[in-house]
Amino acid sequence: MITRHLTEFPFIAILRGIRPDEAVAAGRALKIAGFRAIEVPLNSPDPFTSIRLLADDLGETCTIGAGTVRTPKEVDAVAEAGGRLIVMPHTDTTVIRRASELSMACTPGVGTVTEAFTALDAGATGLKLFPAEMIPPKAVTAMGAVLPKETLLIPVGGIAPDTWQPYHAAGARAFGTGSSLYKAGMGIDELTLRARAFAESLAPLKGA
Repeated sequence: MITRHLTEFPFIAILRGIRPDEAVAAGRALKIAGFRAIEVPLNSPDPFTSIRLLADDLGETCTIGAGTVRTPKEVDAVAEAGGRLIVMPHTDTTVIRRASELSMACTPGVGTVTEAFTALDAGATGLKLFPAEMIPPKAVTAMGAVLPKETLLIPVGGIAPDTWQPYHAAGARAFGTGSSLYKAGMGIDELTLRARAFAESLAPLKGA
């Protein structure tokens, strides 16, 4: 489902620092703007409650999951909260395999071709190119030349409405959006404006 949702709208919203009492309103605002994938990093306040609330409210139309997942035990906790997406900052095959066992989408963080193939062999759904500031578009093109053609490449780090286009030209088809979209404590009005900016940035692509 994550692949379909990212085809519809290629940005994953990263809500680092969000609180449970803010989660549903933020999720609804993102959905209205077009977002179909939402990640709550596990270093946020009470993240499993936020994931549960979002999954209960939006789980039929959006993929809800967790970021900064580092252990198989955390994968289990995300699944119990109703999450269906595991996003990792690293390449740990035990975490990837556990997510696969639970039929969850998993996008581990990679920075090299070796890590990329290791992650894919373990069952990764897509590859989080992280931090993207250290993996320029030319490197994405080079990696894509040797990876399986269908590999979903997802740059994360420094992605904004005016920075993702060179990565798309290089072969990336989804993007993680963090502080350029949401910062802890941000109000819904500001989040809505930023979310709309991402949606509007897709106009030239849709018109192509």
